[in-house]
Amino acid sequence: MFCHNTQTLQTKMDSWILKLLLAQLLLVLIQRANASSIIKHLPGFEGPLPFELETGYIGVGEAEEDQMFYYFIKSEKNPEEDPLLVWLTGGPGCSSFSGLVYENGPLAFKVEAYNGSIPTLVSTTYSWTKVANIIYLDQPVGTGFSYSRNPLADRLSITGSVKRVHEFLRKWLDKHPEYFSNPFYLAGNSYSGMMIPAIVQEISNGNYICCKPQINLQGYVLGNPVTNGDLDNNTRIPFAHGMALISDELFESMKKSCGENYINVDPQNTECLKLVKDFNKCVSGVYEELILQSNCDKTSPDCYTYRYSLSEYWANNEIVRRALRVVKGTTGEWDRCNWNVQCNKDIPSSIPYHMNNSIKGYRSLIFSGDHDMTIPFVGTQDWVRSLNFSILEKWRPWMINDQVAGYTKTYANKMTFATVKGGGHTLEYKPVESSILFERWISDQPL
Repeated sequence: MFCHNTQTLQTKMDSWILKLLLAQLLLVLIQRANASSIIKHLPGFEGPLPFELETGYIGVGEAEEDQMFYYFIKSEKNPEEDPLLVWLTGGPGCSSFSGLVYENGPLAFKVEAYNGSIPTLVSTTYSWTKVANIIYLDQPVGTGFSYSRNPLADRLSITGSVKRVHEFLRKWLDKHPEYFSNPFYLAGNSYSGMMIPAIVQEISNGNYICCKPQINLQGYVLGNPVTNGDLDNNTRIPFAHGMALISDELFESMKKSCGENYINVDPQNTECLKLVKDFNKCVSGVYEELILQSNCDKTSPDCYTYRYSLSEYWANNEIVRRALRVVKGTTGEWDRCNWNVQCNKDIPSSIPYHMNNSIKGYRSLIFSGDHDMTIPFVGTQDWVRSLNFSILEKWRPWMINDQVAGYTKTYANKMTFATVKGGGHTLEYKPVESSILFERWISDQPL
């Protein structure tokens, strides 16, 4: 009897050891498969990359007809334990490569007149990848290098895109199981403010479905987020008045005639329509994304937005595409923002999603460049207040080296609101300050 039990125990141990060895072998095979897409050199950058970059596609949707392209950069600090982020640029239709090279990535373009050669890439000092692993995802399909095998891909909607990002993430983690335990966050700006709160809810609900491994979802980060079209757009007028872009007289007349509704104006309200026209004329020379800048000729290297064309020269170079391992023939002309992407905007407001996510206890950082007139901080403050959560920490400045870098307020729903002083619509206008803001928040330190 004793001998029989010993043999049974030995058999179980042998089986357990075999399973362990098979699991280790599987992990090695996965890592080797992933290693095939590791990129050590990029055209335009001198020498080997000082970080680990992986690019690739993940198929989602029916028969994996939609192929989502991504850039994954490992944390330069402690990738095994540091947070994992998925970064979504807005639009809809703007490639997240824009975030990588213009906002919070370890590379940037050297701004100089294009001479026909591959634009020059340089290292940055403010990358969020110093403390986090980041997946820069091109979504929805038709954005960046993401493509579909289905010619009817123009059926896209926000809710459909939400499900595809969730599916992408689960499949990506299946290929990279070593990141399942890392704290997970979604991050992005501008129009991704309509999607990210919904994706957080989708992932949260998915974590309760039987037999699926749980994603270690902790929260989300949003910069100058689109939240509610009418609210966001209507607050452009009080913002412009507060920034001395329009006169007191025009502002008071607009409030009286328009009833503080400047977007969906009654066609019969000719006085309001005239005042709105006067307003648009007043601000026509101002660059809305950063009112400290003026509108200018985008083809001139002296114009701020000229830098955007460098990414298009770079990404449309065949040598670059081969280096990134883009599947030949799947993407025609690469645009930083493809405004032809058809997307049914079937989520009119993301405020209910913010409320649901707050109730479930997820952390959130909502921040605004205070010189952005596209999505003014005035409107963002309004909807944050509408959640009606009690204030834990009153409005105060947050500092960098004894200098005011912005202002912040913390709520009981684990939501932090902050402004970036002198900042614009995206991180690129104040990348150092935005990086410090993120690093403090993600490590749970006071701003």
